[in-house]
Order: sequence, then structure tokens, then C-alpha cells
Amino acid sequence: MALDRKLYLLDANTLITSHGVYYPQTMVPELWSWLLHQSQNGRIKMPIEIYEEILAGKEDILTGWLKKPEVKENLVLQEGVNPSAVAHVTYNGYALDLNENELAYIGRDPFLISYALSSPVDRCVVSLETSKPSAQRQNRKVPDVCKSLGAQCCDVFSMMRALDFKTGWDK
Repeated sequence: MALDRKLYLLDANTLITSHGVYYPQTMVPELWSWLLHQSQNGRIKMPIEIYEEILAGKEDILTGWLKKPEVKENLVLQEGVNPSAVAHVTYNGYALDLNENELAYIGRDPFLISYALSSPVDRCVVSLETSKPSAQRQNRKVPDVCKSLGAQCCDVFSMMRALDFKTGWDK
């Protein structure tokens, strides 16, 4: 089986939920070293806007890990934002006339999706949001916005399978 060559772009919820629920760093340290390894190899990245969103939250083991120079240097996507692409995602993926509260609610998701759309064949958004096609405006979910705009999207478990994560991967 040929290994997947996509670049996986992480939503904040993938790391927050992975650390807080499924794979705490103290219980499954192999996942966190694997994530760093995959980011060093250019397979997993996180846009700076999403990285900063996590750091703006509470100080904990996850934010401590993200602040490590080696993690930040390798995990953060080294690309500048395209404002017109973010506007395209916002207007066409959510609504043309979002008010300030609605824009605050969707947060930085349009940035994440716009980076994926810059190379839709080679990039995939990774999010733990669950599709809800009936949702409107600011309540639309990342997988639905991705689908409507032509960006690939998967959950963290699909990414881990595609990139062949296993405990003991580095042995």
C-alpha cells in the first residue's frame, strides 16, 4: 500500500480533544512524538492562526508542548494568509452578510479551509467537528464547508490510519 502524500492541516479541536480525551500526552507520548515527526517530514502542519487560537486558551500540557521551539518550528505552516481566499471561504462557505458576533463564532476556521483550498488535491483539513448539513450561517461545520467549497476533510482517526500511526512507531 502506497503511503498517503497529502499535507494534513490540523484544526484546533484535533489537538485539544486528542490531548484532553483520547490520547493525553502523559498516557500516549508516542502519538505526540509521532505528530512532531510527521510535521518535521512535512506531512502534518497547522496554520499560524489555528496555532495562536490554541495558545490563547488555558495554559496546560498541550500549550506547553506547542510552545517548544522544535514543535512550533516544525508544526506551524510556513505560509502567509491569502485574505481574498479567507473572504471566499467566509462568504461562500458561511454567508455573505455575517455580523460581528457570527464572525467571532466561526473563529479562525475560514483561515484553515483557505489554506487547504490553495492546493485542494494535495491538502486535507483534519477536524473533529461532525457534519451537520442542515446547519446555516455561523453554525455550519468545517466538514460541510469543506465539502461545499471542494476542500478535502477528514477526522484525526482517518489521518492516523492514512499516515500509519502505531504505538512503538519509532522502534
